[in-house]
Amino acid sequence: MDSQRISSITVIGGGSAGWMAAAAIATYLGRSCTVRLVESEEIGIVGVGEASVPHIRLFNGQWLGIDEAEFVKRTQATVKLGIQFNDWSRIGDSYIHGFGAIGRSLGPLPFHQFWLKLFLSGRAGPIGAYSPQTVMAPLGKFAPRDRNAAPGTPLADIAYAYHFDATLYARYLRELGEQRGVQRIEGKIVSVQQRADDGFIESVTLESGQVIGGELFIDCSGFRGLLIEQTLKTGYHDWSHWLPCDRAMAVPSARVDPITPYTQSSARPAGWQWRIPLQHRVGNGYVYSSQHISDDEAAATLLSHLDGEALAEPRALRFTTGVRRKCWNKNVVALGLASGFLEPLESTSIYLAQSGVTRLLSLFPGRDFNPLLVDRFNRESEFEYERIRDFLILHYHATERDDTPFWDYCRTMSIPDSLRETMDLFRADGRYFRNGEDFFALPSWVQVMLGQRIVPRGYHPIVDEMPEERLVEHVEGMRRSLADAVATMPSHQEWIDRYWKAPAP
Repeated sequence: MDSQRISSITVIGGGSAGWMAAAAIATYLGRSCTVRLVESEEIGIVGVGEASVPHIRLFNGQWLGIDEAEFVKRTQATVKLGIQFNDWSRIGDSYIHGFGAIGRSLGPLPFHQFWLKLFLSGRAGPIGAYSPQTVMAPLGKFAPRDRNAAPGTPLADIAYAYHFDATLYARYLRELGEQRGVQRIEGKIVSVQQRADDGFIESVTLESGQVIGGELFIDCSGFRGLLIEQTLKTGYHDWSHWLPCDRAMAVPSARVDPITPYTQSSARPAGWQWRIPLQHRVGNGYVYSSQHISDDEAAATLLSHLDGEALAEPRALRFTTGVRRKCWNKNVVALGLASGFLEPLESTSIYLAQSGVTRLLSLFPGRDFNPLLVDRFNRESEFEYERIRDFLILHYHATERDDTPFWDYCRTMSIPDSLRETMDLFRADGRYFRNGEDFFALPSWVQVMLGQRIVPRGYHPIVDEMPEERLVEHVEGMRRSLADAVATMPSHQEWIDRYWKAPAP
């Protein structure tokens, strides 16, 4: 058995994806494997992904043993309770996709089914009044839990993520990885060597002439996919006909107080603009379709909508939304941007890299690279990308806007059958069925579909079995208890200043 164990792993590329992979592999396999990471200071990293989803707390805390307060301070982080979407369905509309649960389920039915009966008869407010995060966010409140809440209730454990500086996160992970045995090698790769018999990667050669081998290679080389695509010619599923934005302009701006505990996504004529508040600055960007607006127009639009002084010139990025035909090909596993790209509308890029790392560790192979493990990895990766893809398409397609050619295209375009079925089921009577390990669960789909004006015509028949008085008390009691609990919470700014204040950069 020992002779079949992989003993040498080489990560190609740094950044947050490369160092997440290296740190995690060293943490769990460092005693039996040599872990190397090759990166070049000359190449740099994309480094604009500054928002995350709650899974990062699991990865940082339980998987890597990172202290939360230290992480927040080292990365200039703030809290993210969700995303505020402005002008997406109609100009003037605004809703929040908050993390965590909506209300409390009863029996086999989720809370929103009971809410629907009252809402459709005009006796309940917007769905956001029944989720802790969507009540806290616009009020600028934050606490990780309500100490008075009963276990299993929405306030017992608040789901949240972070806004943070991705470059500082990569640097922090590098320190962690090197402490756990990762060998960092500086240099630019000039050639890749493959085995003659099966095409497996054998080694890479640097400008200095140094040759670095490995039994398993992790490709974190970004969009170019040095190993997975440039060398192995794996192929790519192009989804730009469903997600037509193919460029982004990014620029930091001066900090604005108070720091809001949510990301903002504001629809623009040819795409959307993000606003991500950190402790030391605000991250901004315009994700857009180059078929509908020029780079200069996009930069001007971005700069005209900043709420603080721009701290640099806008930086341009180009991408093609999609995923590799195989994220694991031969002895190469692609992670991060090398595996695929789904625009940052729901902040899934860092999650997808972390998910890929944990999937690799779960399916970690021997030197024979059992094809059953490889196939399982690729099927699960493809499923995950496809379901997140559908969730992103939902935002664009479920719009009533026809004021620009971009939005008219999104409103009228064909969509995947899987998404059409989800929308039709919900529109009928509010039902949503999760598909396997689909990352976005019922609360996310329900909030976005309602926020995009997909309002069900009816509700589940079981709801009518509940006495009217009990129904009203269940729904209205949830609204009251959340409002009362959130009113006593400290502000997000107070929480940061008291527990997580980062030193000046």
